[in-house]
Amino acid sequence: MATDENETTVNESFAVTIPKAVREHLDLEPGDRLRWHAEDDDGLVAEIVRERHGVASDLDPVDMGETDAVEATDGYDWS
Repeated sequence: MATDENETTVNESFAVTIPKAVREHLDLEPGDRLRWHAEDDDGLVAEIVRERHGVASDLDPVDMGETDAVEATDGYDWS
C-alpha cells in the first residue's frame, strides 16, 4: 500500500512527525509551536506559533535611571 510522502501516522503517545518537505517549506525550527484547530468531524488545521530566539536582539536597552529594585507603590509600608 503506497502512502503520500507528506503523510504521517499518529503513534501510541499521539505524537506525529512533520514531514521534512513540510518543515522546510514552512521554515519550522525547534521551539516553534503548533496551535491545533479541529474543523467539523474530520478536518484539522495547525497554526504556526513562532518562537524565534534573538528576535529583539537589535533593540537598544532603555535607561531606567537609578531606582530601587523593589518599590512600594500600593501604599503598603514594606519596612
